[in-house]
Amino acid sequence: MRSGTVAVIGRANAGKSTLINVLVGEKVAIVSPKPQTTRDRILGVLTREDYQIVFADTPGIYKSRNLLTEDMMKTTETTSRDVDAVLYVLDGHAGVRKEDAELIKKYAGLGVPLIVAFTKTDIMPAENIPAEVKFLCEEGVEADIYPVSARKGRGLKKLEAAIAAMLPEGDKLFPDDVVSDRSEKFMIAELMREKILLKYDEEIPHGVAVVVNTFRRRENGTYEVDLDIICEKQAHKAILIGKGGKALKEAASFARQDMEKFLEAKVFLTTYVKVREDWRDSPRLIKEYGYGEE
Repeated sequence: MRSGTVAVIGRANAGKSTLINVLVGEKVAIVSPKPQTTRDRILGVLTREDYQIVFADTPGIYKSRNLLTEDMMKTTETTSRDVDAVLYVLDGHAGVRKEDAELIKKYAGLGVPLIVAFTKTDIMPAENIPAEVKFLCEEGVEADIYPVSARKGRGLKKLEAAIAAMLPEGDKLFPDDVVSDRSEKFMIAELMREKILLKYDEEIPHGVAVVVNTFRRRENGTYEVDLDIICEKQAHKAILIGKGGKALKEAASFARQDMEKFLEAKVFLTTYVKVREDWRDSPRLIKEYGYGEE
């Protein structure tokens, strides 16, 4: 039996969370095309007969602009130093940069096994792959590279086998029926934040936090969820709510549908929008909203 933790690392929007969700077989991390979608370390657990892989999804590597982003980058660095292996996720569609090669070499130098997942191959010319791999080799990258498409399911079996082979022998870290270390309440907040990321323009989502005040399962099996959407400016609050509350109602409706799918039960959702100016630069509020903690 092989078992261990694998840090999943890469630049923002490389497809880390999508890849983990597909490999685990369930949604354990939210996804969107915007940077900073993942804000903290989230574990996704894949259990097979002969091995258990514990994926540690980390915030995408991104230039720090506030205290929250700095904390996110610290989470990525800390996680990468406390694992059995590293899976570096490289966005093939965006193209390989010299920066990617330097980052891969940096994490390869940590002393743990590392492999590279070359993602999004379904939306890039196949003939570009050999040239991109050659570039990495010429830049001094010494790691096995696996072209994959999470959306199409291509190359995932080979990648999974390669990851499992890097792990040490040992007992399972989690019971067979566990797929994540995060609670249902955490996932409910993340599903709401995901819909905000997908619905609103660039400026708004990055300054949003979601705080669940009430998460209660009623005797009839339905759930009562009451949550606050925190933004940084009054103008952002107006945009989030929309004319006559239309925008917020649409976002909440989409979120509720995913919550019901996730919980396998009907959800009664109540949402409020509150303003906390510059909360991403407030250590107290960052902690209060659940970020920056393992």
